[in-house]
Amino acid sequence: MIIQKTGCICVCVIFLVALNFASKSRGQVKSDSLTVQPDTLRSPLIPDFETITDRWSGIPLPSYELYDEGRWYDPYNQNILKGDYPIFGQNTFFILTAVVDNFGEVTRVRTPSGVSTLDPFSQSFFGRGERFLLNENARVTLELYHGDVAFRPRDWEVKVTTVFNLNYLNTREKNAVNVNVRKGDNRTETHLAFQELSFEKHLFDISDHYDFISLKIGIQRFGSDFRNFVFSDFNLGARLFGNFASNRFQYNVVFFPMLEKETNSELNTVFDDREQDVAIANLYVQDFLTLGYTTELSFHYNHDKATIHFDENGFPVRPAIIGNVKPHEIDAFYLGWAGDGHISDLNINHAFYHVFGKDDFNSLAGQRITLNAQMAALELSLDHDWMRFKVSGFYASGDADPMDDVGKGFDAIIDQPFFAGGPFSYWNSQALRLQGVGLVQKLSLLPSLRSSKLEGQANFVNPGLWLANVGYDAEISPKLKAILNVNYLRFVHTESLQNFLNQPAIHRQIGIDYGIGIIYRPFLNNNAILTFGLSAIYPLKGFRDIYETSQMQFAGFTSMVFTY
Repeated sequence: MIIQKTGCICVCVIFLVALNFASKSRGQVKSDSLTVQPDTLRSPLIPDFETITDRWSGIPLPSYELYDEGRWYDPYNQNILKGDYPIFGQNTFFILTAVVDNFGEVTRVRTPSGVSTLDPFSQSFFGRGERFLLNENARVTLELYHGDVAFRPRDWEVKVTTVFNLNYLNTREKNAVNVNVRKGDNRTETHLAFQELSFEKHLFDISDHYDFISLKIGIQRFGSDFRNFVFSDFNLGARLFGNFASNRFQYNVVFFPMLEKETNSELNTVFDDREQDVAIANLYVQDFLTLGYTTELSFHYNHDKATIHFDENGFPVRPAIIGNVKPHEIDAFYLGWAGDGHISDLNINHAFYHVFGKDDFNSLAGQRITLNAQMAALELSLDHDWMRFKVSGFYASGDADPMDDVGKGFDAIIDQPFFAGGPFSYWNSQALRLQGVGLVQKLSLLPSLRSSKLEGQANFVNPGLWLANVGYDAEISPKLKAILNVNYLRFVHTESLQNFLNQPAIHRQIGIDYGIGIIYRPFLNNNAILTFGLSAIYPLKGFRDIYETSQMQFAGFTSMVFTY
């Protein structure tokens, strides 16, 4: 025991002596028998550091496939046109994006034969509904911005997007192309427009975590909620936006003095005022109540002035030719709550809107009305490996008494919902016309009886909609995705349709809507996306009452998008 203790004491003494020697020798380097200070080893010909004025090309990057120097036409490697290097200075970058979007569609949709039918022996009110549409868009986007954007927003940005459009339509009825039946049954047009022309400025930071406030003015895109149920458009406006609380909260305050749209291309006409003002404010809260779920509160205001307007094909759109025709002004206020995310394994997306305000002369009611209408949507889904199973429901209130002074049918400002199949749904993707107005507009779910979604005014005396959906998405491979949807459609009330069509009884069932879609990315990226869709609606009693047919209506489309 004594020997063990003595050994431990010796070890401790040796350790302390070594530690004392090391502390005395710290900062010294031995060279042979001389002990010198480290500073004396530095050569006066070698500077402590070297100044490099260009941090992008002055410092060689390590050998790695992502750092290979590319050519100007190569978007995959280092490229000055894709913002990998500054175009001048150290923090000013340029991004060029070019997109070619080719869309072709074949449809069968009920079409009135009009005053001069293509078939002189036709006696039916509805003529042949087959039609072919080709729509080509070539978009070029130029972005010039300044800032070190790894952890903070851009200091400023100038963005310009020009679009060249070529559209061709071939129908089986003369009056479907132009109000002048002498124009025939087909049309070819070209248009050039600015879809974005904006300047963005980072105003200031409000925290050390780069919470910020920025301003963007000019023609810009804005969608007001997760699924674009009320507003989605490229238009002229001013947008104040930012975040706070380490980016947990984001907000937008937007004002749009709206531009008129070109009818057939649906592009902006830069110098034509729509005589409509839209104001929107929304707030997003991430991880609300639970991780992975984001909620949104929003306010929309639509001030649509009393105007007279004919579209590019000569058809009257403001005011709509429905009921008592008179120019009228609409002031509509929308209060909304929406959410998107997941709660445990359950994916959830929902929205609810209440609209109030006034229409100083609704054509169907024949008088001034106050607005009191609602919309609700809910989608639930579960993921299992590479598959997603979905169920969803959609409700838009309808008007049971079209002749009173309250408009109870819900209508949006400019909606473009991707819900219940979206473009792979016949009801959502097709414009079903009725005597100068639409039962439903293209890329909309609402049976609003308005003349045009883009050029016409909202109509709050309409039948409303119930929709029930089941869907299935399959990521068959990283390149291939399949989408299946089935919708059951039903009017909430049909009194407004009966009043408009002067028809005593219209059933509420609309139809069963089937849709299938294929999305293919051949190069495993988004530079080439090929989309194929096929949809059809099987008419039930309400559809048969309105369109006098039990024949299934169908639509098929292809979309090829190539991006540089």
